[in-house]
Amino acid sequence: MPSKELAAALEAARAAEEVIRSLFGRNPAVRTKPDQSPVTEADVRAEELIRATLSRHFPSYGFYGEETGQHAMQAESIWLVDPIDGTKSFVRESPFFSTQIALMRGGRLVLGVSNAPAFGELAWAEEGAGAWLNERRVHVSAVADLGAAAISSGNLKSMARSPRWQRYGELVARVHYSRGYGDFAHYHMLARGALDVVIESDLNILDIGAVTVIVREAGGTFTDLEGAAVGLDTTSVLATNGQLHAAVLEALAR
Repeated sequence: MPSKELAAALEAARAAEEVIRSLFGRNPAVRTKPDQSPVTEADVRAEELIRATLSRHFPSYGFYGEETGQHAMQAESIWLVDPIDGTKSFVRESPFFSTQIALMRGGRLVLGVSNAPAFGELAWAEEGAGAWLNERRVHVSAVADLGAAAISSGNLKSMARSPRWQRYGELVARVHYSRGYGDFAHYHMLARGALDVVIESDLNILDIGAVTVIVREAGGTFTDLEGAAVGLDTTSVLATNGQLHAAVLEALAR
């Protein structure tokens, strides 16, 4: 039985999906934010709907949204929302975008909803209750050997400018195969056992709050590239099936 918070997050994600679907492929106007990232009418309207839905159910909770910023961040419980994670894909009519809704309580991520309407994938998890993808409980793989591992990477721009880039190349040469699925896709795949490792170096908490809980509840391990727990200031990711986490951390740190 989902908690009231999970039910509200799912309601919000589905409401946002209606707006997003109605505008996908309709050549929406795009403006550029100060950080040079794009924003569309779909981003703004979806976040408005999500915030209204969550605030109606939980008016005392804080809210941190990609488009509207931080509100009541001193609250014990804070919603973390990216209405369209992958706006660049959305604008170019690529299906690699999703809605990300997470709940942080006392500094710990406890709930996550990741909805990818163009892919027909809705994933969610709540601390202590497992991870689910389209009503099916999912688990990470049991692969324990790097030589048999499948890895995926996302944005690696800052890593490409660091000494870690060579180590990453050496790691790729050791694994079974590597891909670059990116965005929500590789986290959903990791949670259901179709991938073993995900590496990213350029993101923020709104991109990964929800999938952190989903991967963790599927049995995986989710940290930054230094092995630290995910928090509001996290900017990189190492997510694995748990079995490979220490080995990948070591490979990237050598």
